[in-house]
Amino acid sequence: MAEAPQFNRVREYRKPTKLTQAELSQAVGVSRQSIVSVERGDYAPSVYLALRLAHALDTTVETLFPLNEE
Repeated sequence: MAEAPQFNRVREYRKPTKLTQAELSQAVGVSRQSIVSVERGDYAPSVYLALRLAHALDTTVETLFPLNEE
């Protein structure tokens, strides 16, 4: 099982849209708690959810979930 990403930009992209976590959760079809977990980095979303988040926030999956290549 893959670990949750250590860093993502979901909150950073959500805030300027003025979407609440609840509104974003409704837009992508998950619970508000799922959005909280993704934003905290506690939960790695499925590819489908990552695509839905990127679409809802008008960006790309790669932008929301950058690879931490070190």
